[in-house]
Amino acid sequence: MKITKIEAVPFAIPFRKSLTFASGEVHVADHVLVRVHTDEGLIGTAEAPPRPYTYGETQESIVAVIGKVFAPQITGLSALEREVIHARLDRTVGNPTAKAAIDMAVWDVIGQAAGMPVTELLGGWSDRMRVSHMVGFAPTEQMVTEAERVRDTYGITTFKVKVGRRPYRLDVEACRALRTALGDDVELYIDGNRGWSASESARALREMDDLDLDLAEELCPADDVLGRRWLVSQTRIPFVADESAPTPADVTRELLGGGATAISIKTARTGFTTSARVLNQCEAMGVEVVIGNQIDGQIGTLCAVAFGAAHRATTRRAGELSNFLDMADDLLTEPLVIESGTLRVREGTGLGLTIDSDKLAHFRLDR
Repeated sequence: MKITKIEAVPFAIPFRKSLTFASGEVHVADHVLVRVHTDEGLIGTAEAPPRPYTYGETQESIVAVIGKVFAPQITGLSALEREVIHARLDRTVGNPTAKAAIDMAVWDVIGQAAGMPVTELLGGWSDRMRVSHMVGFAPTEQMVTEAERVRDTYGITTFKVKVGRRPYRLDVEACRALRTALGDDVELYIDGNRGWSASESARALREMDDLDLDLAEELCPADDVLGRRWLVSQTRIPFVADESAPTPADVTRELLGGGATAISIKTARTGFTTSARVLNQCEAMGVEVVIGNQIDGQIGTLCAVAFGAAHRATTRRAGELSNFLDMADDLLTEPLVIESGTLRVREGTGLGLTIDSDKLAHFRLDR
């Protein structure tokens, strides 16, 4: 089961509407399809979503680092030599989503070879996850309308509200309107993408104290070390580190330094192997986790639910698994379906996905 080739295919699919948040804005899914080929004819598949405003990667840099650096280093290895693969990938700093996509594609190969779903190989806890949907950075009435539509159409009852606007009361008013419209049975939590200062965050949380928020994520920058520690020390709900904790070492620093009390795990940046290490780390330290989303397409979302459903701790909260709904199309032959507020893991071996060759030919950029 030797790796014979690694493809990195750039593609672009527009979003039906722009996704805006404190650290950036996305109009098109300019992702990279990553495929790991083996001498037994098995092909593992994943996708890498570039987020230059978060990790510094671009579509062009992902294609380049995979083609010129990573592929030459791991071609010829067995797909089962995961530790060797990671050691060679780690010779190069950064490039988290490129590394993660290779890791997940390798796991897809292993699952196919074993005749088992990746979810079962990773842990096998469940075959589905509850879904959280993201709203935010829009007029309040529009946010409420979208949330009600998503609840009524897909049965989703957990909503992540993007905050971080100024003045901060814009988002306080939006969260209050959402709670009023959706009722007490819906779970609400907020994500600031580092948009507020520590003092603004503290004031906003005080003014939303009666809204029964479940989590607060990245409200202020982590490099404002003392301000963040001060904020977290007075926050009465779990404070989630996301983009401030992209590696296991960062997770340790944020938790032990008082900069967070919970962690977002994103398979798009840590793959399956490192995500499992982060999860075990969090369980050992007694902190909660949530499955996050890197504005993934359906391929990335399928990877996220495969990992999230595999473990007991990651199924306790709804996973952020619905951003693909805002994309105009995707590359899978069989689109993902959210029903009764849940997303199921695909049946079949590996990740259970098949790429539509016609759609790939249409959307790829290297023709």
